Amino acid sequence: MRLGFPPRANHWCSVNQLGSSVTIKPKMNQANKVKVGAVSYLNTKPLIESLESRNEQIELSLEIPSRLASKLQNGELDIALIPSVEAFRISGAKVLSDACIGCRGPVWSVKLVSRLPFSEIKTLALDEGSRTSIGLTRILLHKRFGIEPRVSTLPIDRSPNEFDCDAALVIGDRAMHLSDSDFKYHWDLGEEWCNWTGLPFVFAMWVTTAEAPCPDLIQAFSSARDFGVSQIEQIAKREASNFQLSVESCTRYLREHLNFYIGENERAAIERYQTYLFELNLIPKPEKLQFYECQTS
Repeated sequence: MRLGFPPRANHWCSVNQLGSSVTIKPKMNQANKVKVGAVSYLNTKPLIESLESRNEQIELSLEIPSRLASKLQNGELDIALIPSVEAFRISGAKVLSDACIGCRGPVWSVKLVSRLPFSEIKTLALDEGSRTSIGLTRILLHKRFGIEPRVSTLPIDRSPNEFDCDAALVIGDRAMHLSDSDFKYHWDLGEEWCNWTGLPFVFAMWVTTAEAPCPDLIQAFSSARDFGVSQIEQIAKREASNFQLSVESCTRYLREHLNFYIGENERAAIERYQTYLFELNLIPKPEKLQFYECQTS
């Protein structure tokens, strides 16, 4: 599918493929709505705060994470905010925007907790709501300690304290509220990755399989992000109680623990993560991930 809008002045899209670029003229298709999917997690709020108002053809729907990648792949969605690992599994996937969900240090909402030293973990429960963090956990355990624990699923409605496992990966608001009582050892996975690689980490990105989106469309996602980041205090006041957080903690999480921008270091981190996933046979042979860029003259 081609996603296009009437071009403004001399706009064009450039697809950057890890160093090479090719200019693509925008395609016009005014009849169709652009179907966009995201999740309703707290970390998504700054990215979607004003998204639909940025372009009248954007039609936003909220889904559970497991459905977003499949809907993008089968054409039910044109653009989706999907876990990074899922982008590597979709042939022809392109990163639409420099807006993302990532971190440049401790992320707070993604934790690996263990009853044993990490080098001794043999059984691992993985949060069923996770995608990218599962790969991150397996990479860190394998690269740091040479281990590949036997894994099981940790249902969203169960506490890791209830499981007879050595360790558990927990994400989201329940990671923020996790009791320390049963687990002696703790990793903030964002912090561990950043310290180990010297790079940031990207958990989710806006991805499309469409051809030649118009610059106006791409800009809508960046503009929505910029506005959302400027409104973090207001978002925190509105959302904090929904996630059993204080307004202060919610504000600190969105402002200090999360990064919403893809720069050169983030691109390097995405490539490094993709390489490590392939080494562990967690994704097919890597394709070079494309990044849409827009220029104006």
